[in-house]
Amino acid sequence: MDRILGVGSTWTFPRIAGLAGLGFAILIASTNAILVPAGLPHTGAATNDVVQFFTTRQNTVGLASALAPVAWVLATLFGAGAVSVLWRSDREQGTAWSLVGFAGVIMQNITFTGVLAIRLALASTTAQDSTAIAGLWALHNALFTFNGTFLALAMIGLSISGRRAGLIRRWHSGIGLLAAALQLGSAVLSPLVIDDPGPVGLLGLVGWLIWVVWIVAYGSTLIRLTAVAHPGKTEQLTHRSR
Repeated sequence: MDRILGVGSTWTFPRIAGLAGLGFAILIASTNAILVPAGLPHTGAATNDVVQFFTTRQNTVGLASALAPVAWVLATLFGAGAVSVLWRSDREQGTAWSLVGFAGVIMQNITFTGVLAIRLALASTTAQDSTAIAGLWALHNALFTFNGTFLALAMIGLSISGRRAGLIRRWHSGIGLLAAALQLGSAVLSPLVIDDPGPVGLLGLVGWLIWVVWIVAYGSTLIRLTAVAHPGKTEQLTHRSR
């Protein structure tokens, strides 16, 4: 017997994970909508610009940072939910791509914890400590750029596993691998990105924008999963892609 899970039906873990993925995308977009218009310095910005922002925008930095713990919880739920759907297929094929993707999600949470911790530290540092601010900002830029490695792992693992399991469509897997290549390229070229971003800095930006689209599509896919009940067996979640 097939049934589509509706609004009033049982909340499956993959459905919760899908909503978490959408929530994560909304939160990271909202965080950037707060910080970028406020003048968050770009990678490679002059020390004076960094000092000016973090000594005058403490409340803005604090507000954006307050959203981060929720975002990390949502990202973890999303990754775990994807693995719960894909793990059986991985085992049957003798692979563990979904675990590679989940590891990427966890590592990006850890790395971005460091990024936001440094931003909070910068916001609590006085303008007279320009040397300390310059050092913290350099560390921030290095962590921020290297984080592309883990975003790439998340998209590579979950894109390959999702496509091989028939969970996601070809275009979805394709944009995931494209964004992963851009993010990984930005991380590999991190010395250039940090010293003088220029056109190279666009790799990470474009990859990040595609990452947001990718995770929204993945979350929507998890939400739309069909529950298939087999007589005498545990109910399974299936999804057909083209």
